Amino acid sequence: MLADLQQLGLWPELFLDLSSTSLLLMTSLFTSAMTAAFGIGGGVIMLAALVNFLPVAYVIPIHGVIQASSNISRAALLRTFIDWNIIRYYFLGAVIGALIGGQFVVALPESVLLSIVGLFILYVVWGPKPKQLKANRYTYTIGGIWVTFSTMFIGATGPLAMALLPRKQMQSQQVSATHGTLMVVQHGLKIIIFSALGFAFKEWAVFLLMMLVTGFIGTYFGKSLLHRLPQAFFQKGVTVILTLLALKMLFDAGNIYFAS
Repeated sequence: MLADLQQLGLWPELFLDLSSTSLLLMTSLFTSAMTAAFGIGGGVIMLAALVNFLPVAYVIPIHGVIQASSNISRAALLRTFIDWNIIRYYFLGAVIGALIGGQFVVALPESVLLSIVGLFILYVVWGPKPKQLKANRYTYTIGGIWVTFSTMFIGATGPLAMALLPRKQMQSQQVSATHGTLMVVQHGLKIIIFSALGFAFKEWAVFLLMMLVTGFIGTYFGKSLLHRLPQAFFQKGVTVILTLLALKMLFDAGNIYFAS
């Protein structure tokens, strides 16, 4: 079946056999359910999983489509709570950040990209959480530049975007809706930039559709399936898994660097 899809140009020829596809679909189901149940950043785990199955140059654009799609539904369902004033200034900065980031991402060697992603995941897991910034149009614009520039290299920048929001002055629905829209903006721009750079998204169409379906199923059943697990124990397990995956990325980056 995969061979037929490859002939139609709807499946990547060099990557993703049946076993790796099955594991990534299970990861999509799991991370979506986990985020729905516990509010933990499933995007970071999805990013780490993709790196272990795909060349890192393919990971960021593919991860961008997955994250954009998952956040579109959140933003659409809560659209009446979106703070469009924040979105407007963030968008202006995000366009600049995407254009600048696109000039560099294609020029970086694989060892550097692996190191960037690995170190970022270690920071998310073990580093101090970003503090909320002073909210005004300048921080939204500058934040849009920085966060969108960063997402061209590290993918899962949800925690950085969340730090821009004045959460204490917002309702929980406003935070979720506005944050989801910020994610749609930055990942949407990333998809446009990578398309302009020649990334063949069409080859990944069927795989991405399958990932979106399993992600939706995971989100739907997340609370009923995962609320039964002790959250503290669950979070410790996630921390260990992410740390090991990040260390493996750094190890692989070192091997690539010294072998070249």
